[in-house]
Amino acid sequence: MRASCIKENIAKMPYVIHGENRDWEVIVGLEVHAQVKSKAKLFSGAATDFGAEPNSQVSLVDAAFPGMLPVLNGFCIEQAVRTGIGLNAAINLVSVFERKNYFYADLPAGYQISQYQRPLVGEGWVNIDLACGSSKRIGIERLHVEQDAGKSLHDQHPTYTLIDLNRAGVALMEIVSRPDVRSPEEAGAYLRKLRAIVRYLDTCDGNMEQGSMRCDVNVSVRPVGDNELRTRTEIKNVNSVRFVMQAIEREAERQVEVYETGGAVRQETRLYDPTKGETRAMRAKEFAHDYRYFPDPDLLPLTLTAEYVAGIRATMAELPDQRKQRYIDDYGLSAYDAAVLTAEKEAAEYYERLADGRDPKLAANWVITNLFAVLNKQGRSIANSPISADDLGALLDLMTTNKISGRQAKEVFEAMAEGGGKPEAIVAERGLSQITDAGALEAAVDAAIAGNPKQVAQFRGGNDKILGWFVGQIMKATKGQANPGQVNALLRKKLKD
Repeated sequence: MRASCIKENIAKMPYVIHGENRDWEVIVGLEVHAQVKSKAKLFSGAATDFGAEPNSQVSLVDAAFPGMLPVLNGFCIEQAVRTGIGLNAAINLVSVFERKNYFYADLPAGYQISQYQRPLVGEGWVNIDLACGSSKRIGIERLHVEQDAGKSLHDQHPTYTLIDLNRAGVALMEIVSRPDVRSPEEAGAYLRKLRAIVRYLDTCDGNMEQGSMRCDVNVSVRPVGDNELRTRTEIKNVNSVRFVMQAIEREAERQVEVYETGGAVRQETRLYDPTKGETRAMRAKEFAHDYRYFPDPDLLPLTLTAEYVAGIRATMAELPDQRKQRYIDDYGLSAYDAAVLTAEKEAAEYYERLADGRDPKLAANWVITNLFAVLNKQGRSIANSPISADDLGALLDLMTTNKISGRQAKEVFEAMAEGGGKPEAIVAERGLSQITDAGALEAAVDAAIAGNPKQVAQFRGGNDKILGWFVGQIMKATKGQANPGQVNALLRKKLKD
């Protein structure tokens, strides 16, 4: 049932759910709410710091006091336009803020200021990298700007629900995809790519665990071969990539079971319970007309100029796909290695610092194979890596100048990962300096040859494999400090004499 790729022809196998009588495919669209990285809210000057005391960052506008008028934060619009460009999307020079009417305790005004018919950003696309090295294009339907609601706290009091309005009025970018996603794996790749883009652009920090990037997942299924879309459900506020993938799988299986037992899927909003591994009905899914959208009378249409958009485009940061191609072209990396290194901005910056003035392929191998393994084992991100790029670079320099061997470099690396420290100090402390002095190595080789006449005869009789045995003896005698390359060359020369 898992989607996978055939490496021989780089083809994708579809993610299929096998029912009793037919096979089903999954159709997924994602609505991502990305909090704009801004010090102030969308329509007020209140702060947006995460973790502040409840209700300590609330202006009169956020609390919807009578007579308070919204004032648009221009920086939030700039951030949204920058994101739209990063999504290869059309920027609409005229957009309109509308009131989305619904009543809930954490929405003081009884409506949310959002965009519906005329959003700031129109259609675009992103490419996602799949596990086998192939890619797929996912369409973007729109990006619109809206204000966040407050937060209801149900676990702070035994009988009351408490309301924290710190988040009320925070600027959000809602990024709506086309229903182009066909598997949990593709959904995960899309979310990771979207998060990478906003982080590269510095328009959102992408921290799903803090709620600054949240995802609503629209799921439907249909028999393989059908072209018509069936009824979808929406799974609200899923807060991790892993949970999004799990929720899609569970909900798709549930819908297949409903259809195959003669039932009908209801259009509804559901929640995902990761503990039980199931989705649960929350409420009937609203239609757009239920919200009674109308233009906000307190806000004029937002009008931009082509020169304004061009100015933002001229200051765009390098995006993941651009950096990936540069690594392939300039560093000679494989597409896979380049994709891994550019998936996170911090990892790419670490790699570039390490590769500066060094063999880029060697640097890539140490980051991907050695450093990432340590980070995964220790549960760290590269931002708090126990080994800095400068220290890892110093280690590679010791190895490439033959001051230590590759095996010794791995020993030093493990020590650095466990307790920190500079590579030069660890080498000195453990006596790991490689012997490269020609006289000392020649003496060790002569001693090995003189002490093992039987093995010398075997080599001269045509047994080339015995050379490795000699190398092992010399490495043992020198406590692993002899330079293996020099030892091999000396052995071949002297054994043939």
